[in-house]
Amino acid sequence: MALMLRIGLTGGIAAGKSTVAARWRELGAVHIDYDALARQVVEPGGEALPRIAEAFGPESLNPDGTLNRAWVAGHIFGRDAEPGARERLDAIEHPLIYDEARWIEANAAAAAERSETDTTRPLIVVHDVPLLAEVINTIPFDFDHIVTVEAPIDVRVERMIADRGMTSDQAEARILHQSNEEERLAIADVVVDSTRPLQDMLAQADALYRQWALSM
Repeated sequence: MALMLRIGLTGGIAAGKSTVAARWRELGAVHIDYDALARQVVEPGGEALPRIAEAFGPESLNPDGTLNRAWVAGHIFGRDAEPGARERLDAIEHPLIYDEARWIEANAAAAAERSETDTTRPLIVVHDVPLLAEVINTIPFDFDHIVTVEAPIDVRVERMIADRGMTSDQAEARILHQSNEEERLAIADVVVDSTRPLQDMLAQADALYRQWALSM
Protein backbone atom coordinates (compact mmCIF):
# COMPACT_ATOMS: atom_id res chain seq x y z
CA MET A 1 0.00 0.00 0.00
CA ALA A 2 1.28 3.45 -0.90
CA LEU A 3 2.30 5.65 2.00
CA MET A 4 0.22 8.80 2.29
CA LEU A 5 0.86 12.11 4.01
CA ARG A 6 -2.27 14.24 4.29
CA ILE A 7 -1.74 17.99 4.52
CA GLY A 8 -4.41 20.51 5.45
CA LEU A 9 -3.86 23.89 3.78
CA THR A 10 -5.83 26.94 4.83
CA GLY A 11 -5.59 30.71 5.08
CA GLY A 12 -7.68 33.83 4.94
CA ILE A 13 -9.21 34.88 1.64
CA ALA A 14 -6.60 36.58 -0.60
CA ALA A 15 -3.79 35.64 1.76
CA GLY A 16 -1.80 33.74 -0.88
CA LYS A 17 -2.90 30.17 -0.22
CA SER A 18 -3.44 29.42 -3.90
CA THR A 19 0.17 30.33 -4.66
CA VAL A 20 1.44 27.79 -2.13
CA ALA A 21 -0.99 25.15 -3.38
CA ALA A 22 0.14 25.66 -6.97
CA ARG A 23 3.76 25.25 -5.95
CA TRP A 24 3.11 21.96 -4.19
CA ARG A 25 1.11 20.74 -7.16
CA GLU A 26 4.11 21.50 -9.40
CA LEU A 27 6.30 19.48 -7.04
CA GLY A 28 4.03 16.45 -7.33
CA ALA A 29 1.38 16.77 -4.62
CA VAL A 30 -2.19 15.68 -5.18
CA HIS A 31 -4.15 18.91 -4.78
CA ILE A 32 -7.78 18.72 -3.64
CA ASP A 33 -9.24 22.19 -4.14
CA TYR A 34 -12.32 22.58 -1.95
CA ASP A 35 -13.32 25.84 -3.64
CA ALA A 36 -13.41 23.98 -6.96
CA LEU A 37 -15.40 21.16 -5.37
CA ALA A 38 -17.85 23.68 -3.92
CA ARG A 39 -18.44 24.99 -7.44
CA GLN A 40 -18.72 21.47 -8.81
CA VAL A 41 -21.44 20.29 -6.43
CA VAL A 42 -23.75 23.15 -7.46
CA GLU A 43 -23.44 22.55 -11.20
CA PRO A 44 -26.71 22.03 -13.14
CA GLY A 45 -28.08 18.54 -12.65
CA GLY A 46 -26.27 18.13 -9.36
CA GLU A 47 -27.82 17.06 -6.10
CA ALA A 48 -27.22 20.37 -4.36
CA LEU A 49 -29.22 22.73 -6.61
CA PRO A 50 -32.76 21.51 -5.83
CA ARG A 51 -31.91 21.33 -2.15
CA ILE A 52 -30.61 24.92 -2.21
CA ALA A 53 -33.76 26.09 -3.96
CA GLU A 54 -35.88 24.30 -1.36
CA ALA A 55 -33.90 25.84 1.52
CA PHE A 56 -33.57 29.39 0.19
CA GLY A 57 -36.38 29.81 -2.31
CA PRO A 58 -36.53 30.23 -6.10
CA GLU A 59 -34.47 33.45 -6.02
CA SER A 60 -31.41 31.31 -5.31
CA LEU A 61 -31.57 30.01 -8.91
CA ASN A 62 -31.30 31.85 -12.21
CA PRO A 63 -34.09 31.46 -14.80
CA ASP A 64 -31.98 28.81 -16.58
CA GLY A 65 -31.77 26.73 -13.39
CA THR A 66 -28.16 27.55 -12.55
CA LEU A 67 -27.12 28.85 -9.15
CA ASN A 68 -27.65 32.59 -8.71
CA ARG A 69 -24.23 33.14 -7.19
CA ALA A 70 -24.60 36.88 -6.68
CA TRP A 71 -27.88 36.45 -4.81
CA VAL A 72 -26.52 33.60 -2.68
CA ALA A 73 -23.33 35.51 -1.88
CA GLY A 74 -25.31 38.53 -0.76
CA HIS A 75 -27.72 36.38 1.24
CA ILE A 76 -24.92 34.43 2.94
CA PHE A 77 -22.06 36.93 3.24
CA GLY A 78 -23.73 40.34 2.98
CA ARG A 79 -23.93 42.65 5.94
CA ASP A 80 -27.68 41.94 6.18
CA ALA A 81 -27.31 38.17 5.79
CA GLU A 82 -30.06 36.13 7.39
CA PRO A 83 -28.96 34.46 10.66
CA GLY A 84 -28.24 30.79 10.09
CA ALA A 85 -28.17 31.07 6.29
CA ARG A 86 -24.51 30.14 6.08
CA GLU A 87 -25.06 27.07 8.25
CA ARG A 88 -27.99 25.89 6.14
CA LEU A 89 -25.95 26.19 2.95
CA ASP A 90 -23.01 24.38 4.53
CA ALA A 91 -25.26 21.52 5.64
CA ILE A 92 -26.24 21.00 2.01
CA GLU A 93 -22.85 21.41 0.36
CA HIS A 94 -20.28 20.06 2.81
CA PRO A 95 -21.25 16.35 2.77
CA LEU A 96 -21.20 16.40 -1.04
CA ILE A 97 -17.81 18.13 -1.08
CA TYR A 98 -16.35 15.61 1.37
CA ASP A 99 -17.59 12.73 -0.78
CA GLU A 100 -15.81 14.20 -3.79
CA ALA A 101 -12.61 14.71 -1.77
CA ARG A 102 -12.68 11.07 -0.63
CA TRP A 103 -13.07 9.95 -4.24
CA ILE A 104 -10.13 12.05 -5.45
CA GLU A 105 -7.91 10.84 -2.62
CA ALA A 106 -8.85 7.17 -3.13
CA ASN A 107 -8.18 7.36 -6.86
CA ALA A 108 -4.82 9.04 -6.28
CA ALA A 109 -3.83 6.31 -3.82
CA ALA A 110 -4.90 3.61 -6.28
CA ALA A 111 -2.89 5.28 -9.06
CA ALA A 112 0.15 5.44 -6.78
CA GLU A 113 -0.20 1.72 -6.09
CA ARG A 114 -0.15 0.96 -9.80
CA SER A 115 2.77 3.30 -10.46
CA GLU A 116 6.35 2.11 -10.77
CA THR A 117 7.71 5.21 -9.06
CA ASP A 118 9.55 5.12 -5.72
CA THR A 119 7.06 3.64 -3.24
CA THR A 120 9.26 4.55 -0.27
CA ARG A 121 8.26 8.19 -0.71
CA PRO A 122 4.83 9.14 0.61
CA LEU A 123 2.01 10.29 -1.60
CA ILE A 124 1.47 13.88 -0.47
CA VAL A 125 -2.19 14.87 -0.61
CA VAL A 126 -3.01 18.52 0.02
CA HIS A 127 -6.56 19.28 1.14
CA ASP A 128 -6.89 22.97 0.24
CA VAL A 129 -9.68 24.07 2.60
CA PRO A 130 -10.21 27.83 3.05
CA LEU A 131 -12.55 27.29 6.03
CA LEU A 132 -10.62 24.47 7.67
CA ALA A 133 -10.65 26.12 11.11
CA GLU A 134 -14.43 26.23 10.98
CA VAL A 135 -14.90 22.58 10.02
CA ILE A 136 -11.89 21.00 11.74
CA ASN A 137 -14.13 19.11 14.16
CA THR A 138 -16.50 17.78 11.51
CA ILE A 139 -14.37 17.23 8.40
CA PRO A 140 -13.93 13.46 7.94
CA PHE A 141 -10.14 13.59 7.50
CA ASP A 142 -7.20 13.57 9.91
CA PHE A 143 -4.20 15.65 8.86
CA ASP A 144 -0.52 14.92 9.43
CA HIS A 145 0.24 18.64 9.17
CA ILE A 146 -1.82 21.81 8.85
CA VAL A 147 -0.39 24.88 7.13
CA THR A 148 -1.98 28.32 7.17
CA VAL A 149 -1.00 31.14 4.81
CA GLU A 150 -1.44 34.54 6.42
CA ALA A 151 -1.39 38.24 5.56
CA PRO A 152 -2.80 41.28 7.39
CA ILE A 153 -6.45 42.15 6.75
CA ASP A 154 -5.64 45.48 5.05
CA VAL A 155 -3.34 43.70 2.60
CA ARG A 156 -6.01 41.13 1.80
CA VAL A 157 -8.68 43.79 1.29
CA GLU A 158 -6.39 45.64 -1.14
CA ARG A 159 -5.77 42.39 -3.03
CA MET A 160 -9.49 41.61 -3.31
CA ILE A 161 -10.23 45.08 -4.61
CA ALA A 162 -7.38 44.98 -7.15
CA ASP A 163 -7.54 41.33 -8.23
CA ARG A 164 -11.20 40.36 -7.77
CA GLY A 165 -13.00 43.61 -8.48
CA MET A 166 -14.68 43.70 -5.08
CA THR A 167 -15.65 46.84 -3.27
CA SER A 168 -14.14 47.50 0.12
CA ASP A 169 -17.45 46.59 1.78
CA GLN A 170 -17.68 43.32 -0.13
CA ALA A 171 -14.12 42.37 0.75
CA GLU A 172 -14.57 43.17 4.42
CA ALA A 173 -17.84 41.21 4.51
CA ARG A 174 -16.10 38.11 3.12
CA ILE A 175 -13.38 38.39 5.73
CA LEU A 176 -15.96 38.91 8.47
CA HIS A 177 -17.67 35.63 7.59
CA GLN A 178 -14.47 33.56 7.70
CA SER A 179 -12.52 32.22 10.64
CA ASN A 180 -10.05 34.75 11.98
CA GLU A 181 -6.27 34.50 12.06
CA GLU A 182 -6.23 33.42 15.71
CA GLU A 183 -8.51 30.47 14.95
CA ARG A 184 -6.38 29.38 12.00
CA LEU A 185 -3.16 29.65 13.99
CA ALA A 186 -4.71 27.51 16.72
CA ILE A 187 -5.04 24.50 14.39
CA ALA A 188 -1.86 24.97 12.32
CA ASP A 189 1.63 23.69 12.99
CA VAL A 190 3.17 25.75 10.16
CA VAL A 191 2.59 29.38 9.18
CA VAL A 192 3.53 30.86 5.79
CA ASP A 193 3.76 34.67 5.76
CA SER A 194 2.70 35.80 2.30
CA THR A 195 3.80 39.40 2.84
CA ARG A 196 7.38 38.26 2.36
CA PRO A 197 8.93 38.38 -1.12
CA LEU A 198 7.46 35.70 -3.38
CA GLN A 199 10.82 33.97 -3.74
CA ASP A 200 11.11 33.58 0.03
CA MET A 201 7.56 32.28 0.38
CA LEU A 202 8.09 29.69 -2.34
CA ALA A 203 11.40 28.67 -0.78
CA GLN A 204 9.56 27.89 2.45
CA ALA A 205 6.95 25.89 0.51
CA ASP A 206 9.74 23.94 -1.22
CA ALA A 207 11.48 23.19 2.07
CA LEU A 208 8.28 21.93 3.63
CA TYR A 209 7.62 19.65 0.67
CA ARG A 210 11.12 18.17 0.80
CA GLN A 211 10.75 17.60 4.54
CA TRP A 212 7.45 15.77 4.09
CA ALA A 213 8.74 13.71 1.17
CA LEU A 214 11.52 12.34 3.37
CA SER A 215 9.46 11.94 6.53
CA MET A 216 8.41 8.29 6.08
